[in-house]
Amino acid sequence: MDDINLHYRFLNWRRRIREIREVRAVRYRERLKRMLRDGDVLRYHGNSDEVGCFVAARPLSKRNRYFEVTIIETGVRGMIAVGLVPQFYKLDHQPGWLPNSVAFHADDGKLYNGNTVGQQFGPKCCRGDRIGCGISLDGEDGQLTVFFTKNGHEVGNVEIPASPDGLYPAVGMHSLGEEVLLDLNAEWGMEEDDGQMIVDSHEEDWARLHDVKVTGTLLEYVGKGKSIVDVGLAQARRPLNTRFHYYELEITDAGEKCYIALGLARRDYPKNRHPGWSRGSIAYHADDGKLFHGSGVGDPFGPRCLEGDIMGCGIMFPRDFSIDGGGERVYIVRTFFKVFDEFESQYLV
Repeated sequence: MDDINLHYRFLNWRRRIREIREVRAVRYRERLKRMLRDGDVLRYHGNSDEVGCFVAARPLSKRNRYFEVTIIETGVRGMIAVGLVPQFYKLDHQPGWLPNSVAFHADDGKLYNGNTVGQQFGPKCCRGDRIGCGISLDGEDGQLTVFFTKNGHEVGNVEIPASPDGLYPAVGMHSLGEEVLLDLNAEWGMEEDDGQMIVDSHEEDWARLHDVKVTGTLLEYVGKGKSIVDVGLAQARRPLNTRFHYYELEITDAGEKCYIALGLARRDYPKNRHPGWSRGSIAYHADDGKLFHGSGVGDPFGPRCLEGDIMGCGIMFPRDFSIDGGGERVYIVRTFFKVFDEFESQYLV
């Protein structure tokens, strides 16, 4: 009798194991629509009128809290989205469009957080760029911190309600020719570049912020804007040098009059003065296209800049330039400015 009971217990145990395996096979199965997967490569397979979406088989967790996507081809429109969604997310919607999902979109640099209307969040991404998404483990109870990266640098983060069932890595595409390389086992570690002045940074990378708010890579003026002294200033913690001699910004919102200035200034520059207005500074002003070099009166220099334009500033150092000091040698360096990669003008300092 004991042998019979033991036999039935063994059969029930085997049946239970089989049922668990079947449930896990269904639960941990990746889902994709209007996409083709070839190894770690995802390709859009639609007609550009409909969204294609991929959802990974397993959610992010304490053991695996980060993944990356490298853009191989942007296709016609580069409408590639990277983010997190519930397991049974509707595959005919971009990640971030529906509730309980969040995603960073490469074509416009916006964050979509459960809404079809995105918020300006970071830089646009193109062919060769690496977009990452991960979760932070130090969020408050009931909240989950989701962060995004571009080429190894954190773009920004957002807090969303934590899901008991977890959130799954997702990739969306929406135009012909889009193709990405998927790495679901990527490891997150901040890549540090000493001395680099970059706009895709965080508040700790800025030495001084006056009437300027930092959100991810976005700099936003929050002053009164009523008089000439109501100027906002963001000054990087580290200067340009021979290794990192150039930086850019993109005008995402020109405001009322586009009073935006890009340039270089001494460390103790007045916080209520536009770059270029006072001694020890030089700047290109977007509203009138003038160059200001230590004076409140500018000289005609280049085109005016509007929303969507990209402005850049850099230094061309002499080959024998040294930052070690030592001696009283005086160098002449060439400061240059660029606008939307077409206009370029140089100025000797």
